[in-house]
Amino acid sequence: VWMVGSSNYATISTGLWLLCNRTCTELPVSSEDEASLKAVQAFMILSIIFSVVALILFIIQLFTLEKGKRFYMTGAVMLVCWMCILIAVSIYTARFTHTVAFATNPHHGYCFILAWICFCFSFIIGILYLVLRKK
Repeated sequence: VWMVGSSNYATISTGLWLLCNRTCTELPVSSEDEASLKAVQAFMILSIIFSVVALILFIIQLFTLEKGKRFYMTGAVMLVCWMCILIAVSIYTARFTHTVAFATNPHHGYCFILAWICFCFSFIIGILYLVLRKK
């Protein structure tokens, strides 16, 4: 749920793939907005992949890294994740905010807000990994 609006019958919510009223259908997107939506979808998927890779790298480096060394690779991958979230959420904010099909009074949904929170935390975690030393 990235955007929520209300209609005469129920609450309408849109995400990155679906438009839900009482039932969910594929999100109707105009041809001029289709490339932007595909970019948002791709960068959000990439951010998930990079965060999982960063977790795996952290675990590997935790057991193989020498004492006193820093988690540079994990921090770099987490900052790439941060950049993917930044690009995706910025495109969505610029192109799709306040547009809910067939709805009035649109506002942001919980996933949109969580994406911005993840943006902040992934930056903080990326910087912390770069500073963190193995004890």
